[in-house]
Formats: sequence, C-alpha cells, structure tokens
Amino acid sequence: MSWNPALDPHCPTDDEVDAIDMVIVPRARDLGDFEVRRALPAPKRQMVGPFIFFDQMGPAEFVTGQGVDIRPHPHIGLATVTYLYRGRFHHRDSLGTDQWIEPGAVNLMTAGHGITHSERIDGEMLKTPYSLSGIQTWIALPKGAEDGAAAFAHAGKEELPLLQGEGKELRLILGTAYGARAPVSTPSEMFYADAMLEAGAAIPMPDNHEDRGAYVLQGSVEIANRVFDAGQMMVFRPGDRVSMKAGPQGARVMLLGGETLEGPRYIWWNFVASSKERIEDAKEAWRKGDWEHGRFQLPPTDHDEFIPLPGK
Repeated sequence: MSWNPALDPHCPTDDEVDAIDMVIVPRARDLGDFEVRRALPAPKRQMVGPFIFFDQMGPAEFVTGQGVDIRPHPHIGLATVTYLYRGRFHHRDSLGTDQWIEPGAVNLMTAGHGITHSERIDGEMLKTPYSLSGIQTWIALPKGAEDGAAAFAHAGKEELPLLQGEGKELRLILGTAYGARAPVSTPSEMFYADAMLEAGAAIPMPDNHEDRGAYVLQGSVEIANRVFDAGQMMVFRPGDRVSMKAGPQGARVMLLGGETLEGPRYIWWNFVASSKERIEDAKEAWRKGDWEHGRFQLPPTDHDEFIPLPGK
C-alpha cells in the first residue's frame, strides 16, 4: 500500500513542543535469561489509551538448549499483544490454541473473565543458538468486556497493512490509522504500529485518536528541536498535531494509543481489573486450582505444571 500523500507531516515549531505531555524512560528488569525494559505502567502514567503494559524484550542471545520457558499462568481483564522482531516462541492457552509466534505477525489473546497460557521455546529451536527481541503489551479491557469470554486471534505479517513511501515504512499491527485498518478486532478503539524511518524522514502522529504515544526502539527522532533517543517513550497531549523526524541514523518507532478507559485499573501480578474485588476473586480461583470445574483451566497441551500464586 502506498503512503497517503494527504498525510504529509506537519512539523511543529516553537511552543508546539508543549504537545509532549510526558517523557518516560523505561525501567530495566533482569529476568535471568534476558532483560526487559518496561515503559508502562510508569509512576506518573498508568496507560496510553488502553495500553497499560509495555515491555521491550531483549535483544537476547540464547545458546543451544536454553530459552524462554514461561509456565502456564492466568490473566483476567486484559488482552496481550505479542510482536516480535527476531526469534519465535510457542504459545499455548486454555482455549486449545497452539501457535508459534513469528516476527511481524500479531497475536492478540483476550483474557476476559479468565484465560491461562504458556510461552516457551521448545522443539527444534533448542537444538541451535538463536536471538529473540520484540515488544509485549497489555491492553486493559473496557468494563463491559471484563467478564467476557476469552479469545485468541492471529494474523500473519503478510495480512497486516503496510504503508510505504517518502522514506518511511509503517506496518499497522492493530486498530485504525492513516486510513488503514488492521485485520484483528480489538476490544476498544486504538492504534498500534511499527514505523521504520530513513534518516530525515518525518511522520505525523494519527490525529483521530484521543490518546497517543510513541516509543523509540532504534535510532532517534526530533520533535520541535528536541531529540529523543532509543529507549524513550513520549506521550502527547490530546488534540495537538504532532510530527517526528528521524535522526541521522534513521529510526524505528512504535506508535500506540487510542480511546481512554472509564477510569484507572488495578494491577496485581497478571491480573488487571476495574475493582479490587475482581482481583481478589481471581486470586482465590487460581489458588484453589480447580482446573476441571473452576474459573481457570490449564492449556490442554501444556498442563503438567503451572506458576503458583505469588505470596504477595
């Protein structure tokens, strides 16, 4: 798909730099085999649109026989989005989904009232060294969808809209932006995109969404004479026209945002909810471990172990 000429960037100047409401520097966390950098939730910003969790995974190098090995664990009140740049890993969930997650594809798992899943490297991948890097995000569900049924949707890289031209290439992962719509249905109005910019190329932020942010993955971008480097998330004021220009090495930027929710959310472990009571109910259901008749079931093809409820 060609780039829409009507979307030529408007580069803000002078006091328009105030369109940046906040700059977030992610917190690094060492998970043993690899490092993640968490931008959301931040101390002064819980969400950007419905996006309540944003982790950059890796890049990490694994030797033969090692890899990601996350045992079955539960979620409520959110949808997980996994988007890889390199590597692949195996997703299994309590719906019976058995899906390898590949670079450039989108995988949206909606927890609703409750789902259990695992994420592992197994099989042939353990026989050789490999690299892994990507972004994992959580989308908080609107109140009306918190008790909905769990679901999983997958769309391959070739199914996602690709906008190209004028030194930029943008793949729309979820939602609507720049006149395009991604194929996977979302629980609320949003956009999520992977933008590659050549040196000096400029791109406007979508102006048809209430809340908007951008995360610099590689290179740097300039907004109104301020430079933002890799590992920074910028959150923009609603309604302002904003454009960014890639630095001399080019840039790769994740664009995200959408409709804000009815209010803040509570987060505990892997649970997101609009009330503490929902969190407590989910904790008790996982603690009981009634996989046959209870709220949570284990993945049918990965049910020999699970992550226990944390003590705190």
